[in-house]
Amino acid sequence: MNYQELVEKRDRYQAERTSIPEYTLQSYEQAFEIEYTHNSTAIEGNTLTLIETKVLLEDGISVGGKHLRELYEAVNHRNAYRYVKECIEKGMPLDEKIIKDIHAMLMDHIFVGGIYRNVDVYISGAQHTPPSPGEMYHQVKDFYSDLTWKGKELNPIELAAWTHAEFVRIHPFLDGNGRASRLIMNYQLLANGFPAVSIAKENRLEYFNTLEAYAVEGNLSPFADMIAGLVEQQIDRYLEMAAPQQSPEQSQTM
Repeated sequence: MNYQELVEKRDRYQAERTSIPEYTLQSYEQAFEIEYTHNSTAIEGNTLTLIETKVLLEDGISVGGKHLRELYEAVNHRNAYRYVKECIEKGMPLDEKIIKDIHAMLMDHIFVGGIYRNVDVYISGAQHTPPSPGEMYHQVKDFYSDLTWKGKELNPIELAAWTHAEFVRIHPFLDGNGRASRLIMNYQLLANGFPAVSIAKENRLEYFNTLEAYAVEGNLSPFADMIAGLVEQQIDRYLEMAAPQQSPEQSQTM
């Protein structure tokens, strides 16, 4: 992936975003919020379908036959994503307080979030084992101190990918690390002028494999390339919306 070309495309997206009709932009971003919530919770095993997620979040109608926790997971994720966007609008850089706030929102009505684990955890099917609590605490503190200088060392896409991959490798919370990591990755993308992305649940195997490559080998490239591809797809969608729309009469004369 040519990151410089992606930065140039981002600049086009920023310049042309204002030409997208307001209703078109609002409806697309509302649809993205629902799709992102569905995918991010489904990756972790939530069984709500996309249409059920839409009915719950957009129409405010509860879904019968589902565990209460699954409903809370969807509502909480939507709220946490909106909190991310609010922080970006205020120009707030990502830090420990914001990440703990995000996790607390994700865990609302489930258990008390925003608190680091004090027990060992294991990830099913993964070669990587997260650090024990004592070592985890040191690593998560290093993560926060690294956030600043990594922004000078890495390009914005790599920074977003590293933020996710390193945080989920450390696995500082008992639960919700994946959802929190995807949200803070999007925090970094939005803070650097890129659109947020959603990793489709159908692509979870590639997603987990690229994260494993980082956790086990320290190789960020596969995951960063995956995120760069998703970012480019999102930018292309926005640029298509910004393109002048032909009227039926215009198209008939061509």
